Amino acid sequence: QVQLAESGGGLVQAGGSLRLSCAASGRTISDRAMAWFRQAPGKEREFVASISWRGSSTFYADSVKDRFTISRDDAKNTVYLQMNTLKPEDTAVYYCAARRVYFYAISSRPNEYGSWGQGTQVTVSS
Repeated sequence: QVQLAESGGGLVQAGGSLRLSCAASGRTISDRAMAWFRQAPGKEREFVASISWRGSSTFYADSVKDRFTISRDDAKNTVYLQMNTLKPEDTAVYYCAARRVYFYAISSRPNEYGSWGQGTQVTVSS
């Protein structure tokens, strides 16, 4: 099973930017789709963005479209989430997730992801 470790979270002012990284270990992630989810206090975990095998397709939640960009570097076994024009409502713990091996397509459903990281806190002040 692949292990995922997120980094790059922190405190930022509204309008600022952050870049999250998700480093995978244990096995390659080049053979599956990946995604980012987030969970704010008192709310359910929600989908943020997904990227297909080899990065040919991406999909975003409406709330982050045109502000966030998901990308992957399979040579580094890492997935990224570039977050621009951050808003206070983006405050949450952000989780990286990996689909099961050979599941190449993007998905916004948490139950289609078999591996999860521990999360990284993103706090946006107004």
